[in-house]
Amino acid sequence: MTRWLDDREQAAWRGYLRMQARLQAELHRRLQAESGLSIADFDVLVALTDRPDERVRVLELASSLEWEKSRLSHHLARMQRRGLITREECDDDGRGNFVVLTEQGRAAIEEAAPGHVESVRELVFDILTDDDVDALARIAGTVGAQLDRARSDRAQPDRARR
Repeated sequence: MTRWLDDREQAAWRGYLRMQARLQAELHRRLQAESGLSIADFDVLVALTDRPDERVRVLELASSLEWEKSRLSHHLARMQRRGLITREECDDDGRGNFVVLTEQGRAAIEEAAPGHVESVRELVFDILTDDDVDALARIAGTVGAQLDRARSDRAQPDRARR
């Protein structure tokens, strides 16, 4: 039996979807105008700068960004042509490649980050109370944990049937 959303849940869900789409679009517009980077570029560059050696395996990057491998491969090719990243073979096992941040990529993220964080602050955090921020963090954590459980259940089909 389908458990339909009640009016309150439906309003909350549709409001969330509209807010998320509008926020992403506005952040993308601002980032593109100020730095020439897309949100996708920014996400890849942040993932690389979060690593001490500024490199990550392609499949690990795809997993952490929640992107399909083909989408990531095409996007990395565009970023490589622009000099933001490079790819290197994995010497230790000969499988796969590393995505490596270039000096140009580091300069691009360092230039873009201050404006981007100011946009996030202006559009989100400046208008939320401390309680709102705590609620947002709690909700994101709760939904994230549920998504982790769903992924784990998909990876272990026998466990999901029990």
